Amino acid sequence: MKLKEFLHYTYIFPILAVGYYFSGLMGTGVLSDVIAGILLTGSVLSAVHHAEVVAHKVGEPFGTIILALCITIIEVALIISLMVAGGDQAITLARDTVFAAVMLILNGILGICILVGGVKYYEQFFARTSATTYLVSIVSILILTLVLPNFTSSVNGPFYNQAQLIFVSIACLVIYGVFLMVQTIRHRNYFIVPEEHAEENYIPSVSKTAISFTFLVICLAIVVMMAKGLSATIENMVQSLGAPKSLVGVIIAAVVLLPEGVAAIRAARSNQIQSSLNLALGSALASIGLTIPAVSVVCILYDIPLVLGLDKKDIILLSLSVFIVMLSLSRGKTNILYGTVLLVNLAAYIFTVIVP
Repeated sequence: MKLKEFLHYTYIFPILAVGYYFSGLMGTGVLSDVIAGILLTGSVLSAVHHAEVVAHKVGEPFGTIILALCITIIEVALIISLMVAGGDQAITLARDTVFAAVMLILNGILGICILVGGVKYYEQFFARTSATTYLVSIVSILILTLVLPNFTSSVNGPFYNQAQLIFVSIACLVIYGVFLMVQTIRHRNYFIVPEEHAEENYIPSVSKTAISFTFLVICLAIVVMMAKGLSATIENMVQSLGAPKSLVGVIIAAVVLLPEGVAAIRAARSNQIQSSLNLALGSALASIGLTIPAVSVVCILYDIPLVLGLDKKDIILLSLSVFIVMLSLSRGKTNILYGTVLLVNLAAYIFTVIVP
């Protein structure tokens, strides 16, 4: 690569963001937080660019898998670091973060993608088999991790005992592992986006791909760290508005999911709704399929109680979201109504977080 290529904003913003984060200037005033927000936004856009470079090189569905796994690994690291540090909300942190991420992905990212695509193209088409494969895996893991703990009798409350936690963690890993095998080997054709002009596609060099992958990891890491650093500012803002603290988790989850959200929306605008589904549903599956087992191991090692079961209100909202997504993706084509309904569900979720 030539030196002038590194002067592109997708290389400058991550480097500036890393330098600014470790300079200790964050949180020193309103201006410093505004600068941090600008650098965070630039890092998000940079992450999307580098993810697209890697995806062009490795092809679908590997590109979307890489982005989903990178974000999930960093999300898990953030959750574990906060849980080990302790605090009032440590025992519910994993559940609340995973639930917020799933609701934002299923209703928010998917809803915006379908709405944007519907407005521009009226209808967009995708492989029903891919949606079914995603949803079968997602629904199973959601029930095992977020609903079933409320109905077991070995421990009182929304908890699993150690044996149950180990079993559910293994079950999640088995489902996700078999799904990856289906997605990448046995039925890869379910998830591949048909290319109308394949010969026009730009294939980056190995060196450019390696550099982009490195910057992708840097971008995702700094987005999470800056989101964590801005959490106190966000919390103060939420409290000044009189909203409950649980809204902070939703805002942070939204920031962490921004790279995937932007990439999915850009794909929908390019009439590649299959890529949008791969990004959104793949991210939801990785989030619950990998986060819960990883957090379970830490909780067992450090003897931290782990609340997993949702309350009745959240179970109803989750059931509504999953049911609407299943209906919306059952025909292999989308329109603006599906996107609108999903976004209304998202608004209902956020409203009930603010006004429980």
